[in-house]
Amino acid sequence: MTWNWDVAKDFLPELGRGLLITLEATALGSILAFALGLVWAMAFRSPTRFVRWPVAAVVEFIRNTPLLVQLFFFYYVLPTWDIKFSALTTGVIALGLHYSTYTAEVYRAGIDGVPNGQWEAATALSLSRGRTWTAVILPQAIRRVVPALGNYVIAMLKDSPMLALIGVVDMLQKARAEGASSFQYIEPYTMVGIAFIVIAYPASLLMRALERRLGH
Repeated sequence: MTWNWDVAKDFLPELGRGLLITLEATALGSILAFALGLVWAMAFRSPTRFVRWPVAAVVEFIRNTPLLVQLFFFYYVLPTWDIKFSALTTGVIALGLHYSTYTAEVYRAGIDGVPNGQWEAATALSLSRGRTWTAVILPQAIRRVVPALGNYVIAMLKDSPMLALIGVVDMLQKARAEGASSFQYIEPYTMVGIAFIVIAYPASLLMRALERRLGH
């Protein structure tokens, strides 16, 4: 088999449209993962075990269940209970929920890294618990963990092709459609792989550089 430049040229616009869907799913999933992960991390620090224990159980359950199983559960099982979302929304929810269990641990590490003196200083200033979190603890904790959060965004990007299995028309789905119509598979799948490398590799280098900079 030889590379067909005409096929590659014809597929390029479809690749671009699929790329936009891939980036949209990754961006929205990341926002959800960051927000939920922060909620889980703060719940881990709750003074009552009736909050800590259920949250810990839920997080462990989600983390130890494969993403693909969760994706199929949301897409095929929830509609039987009259809970139905579009394929893209389902994919975003699955990605965000799954990765929130990992970002929660990242946040928790950042929070644990804040010196105890900061908590004591907030108490001495009679700051409320909410004010202590938002003005003192979280700004310091989040700054420490930005590179780790960025690495999970990259991981989410590379897991996004799973969404094609429930009908999300991302880059992989576009490549499958092109192969089915033209019977040319080398060009579309190779171009999809290259697109992921072009996005993920510079992003990973950026996260490493940021991690080194914050480490000093």
